[in-house]
Amino acid sequence: MKIILASIAFALTATSAYAADAIVEEPVAVIAPDTFSWTGGYIGINAGYAGGKLKTNFNSDYSGQYFQSDSVSQKLNGFIGGVQAGYNWQYNQLVLGLETDIQGTSMKKNSRTGPYWLTEANNYADLEKKITWLGTTRARIGYLPTERLLAYVTAGVAYGGVETNVVQYSATDSSTSKTKFGYAIGAGLEYALNDNWTVKGEYLFADLGSTKHKVYEYTGFEEFAKSKFHANIIRVGLNYKF
Repeated sequence: MKIILASIAFALTATSAYAADAIVEEPVAVIAPDTFSWTGGYIGINAGYAGGKLKTNFNSDYSGQYFQSDSVSQKLNGFIGGVQAGYNWQYNQLVLGLETDIQGTSMKKNSRTGPYWLTEANNYADLEKKITWLGTTRARIGYLPTERLLAYVTAGVAYGGVETNVVQYSATDSSTSKTKFGYAIGAGLEYALNDNWTVKGEYLFADLGSTKHKVYEYTGFEEFAKSKFHANIIRVGLNYKF
């Protein structure tokens, strides 16, 4: 009897030990955190639309005394495209950066229009305005709602090439071409596709100020054209991060 009881106890002990050995804990899957950082330099390309309603003021005097004045507005629009480069510094969810860009534009408008006194005299004026190229150097301040999505505002200086051409008074031709400086402000979104490539969409307003030149002079009569230049820019860009 003792031998039988001992055999049963041994069998139960062996079975428990085997069952314990058979229980194997599955390893817990570890999700690696996103380690993307916005800190670093980058270069890229951009393209988009540029446009604006620009005013030209015509003022005239006779022998140094005020004579007449009038203004004409034109809608300029066209393609804009070029390159940019910059550097970012990330501090938790805050990103600070500097960016500079340079673009060519096809913004221009040529229309037969002019001061009302020309119309009354059965004359005409051909007024052409252009922004031939445009660049900016700006600071960027951004916030990261997610690790790879950057929302930012930006502001800085703008510079560009502008032209005003006026043909009036039976083909009297005058023109001015200058490089002007002003300011640029805007906002945008940028998304990191992977560790090296990002895409962005951006709006900028760039104001280049105005130009003034003499368009006509005859026996004491002088006429001046003061043209304003600015651009509303909507563009997309692709950057390569170092």
